[in-house]
Amino acid sequence: MNLSNLKPAKGSTHSEKRIGRGQGSGHGGTSTRGHKGAKSRSGYSRKRGFEGGQMPLQRVVPKFGFKNINRIEYKAINLSVLQSLAEAKKLTSVDVQVLIDAGLASKGDRIKILGNGELKAKLNVKAHAFSNSAKEAIEKLEGTTETL
Repeated sequence: MNLSNLKPAKGSTHSEKRIGRGQGSGHGGTSTRGHKGAKSRSGYSRKRGFEGGQMPLQRVVPKFGFKNINRIEYKAINLSVLQSLAEAKKLTSVDVQVLIDAGLASKGDRIKILGNGELKAKLNVKAHAFSNSAKEAIEKLEGTTETL
């Protein structure tokens, strides 16, 4: 055996279907495209979503809803999270950078402090927004809130 007499295993390859090469080939005449109609013509390509003339699904299903372009998205952080962070790192003030370093927020996030959970430590908190209950809870323990 050498490179000159290598060939694929028997039955693993098929000869190419030579279309449009006369009646004797068995694929002449209509060239396996059937008779007439759009699909038999040269240059035919079906539109995306075409369902054979039936009204396409994307036109049947109604449109609804909208995206508010003025919406401001906040990353919500609860008081319970601030409490556990303050205990773990022995903090007296919490700002955006502290939350980013702790992995609770990303660099571009706007942060809103929410009032869920219990706060025991006196904290000076700087964030983009506060809920009323969070602001009350922080100021009740003589901490300060600063809106950025």
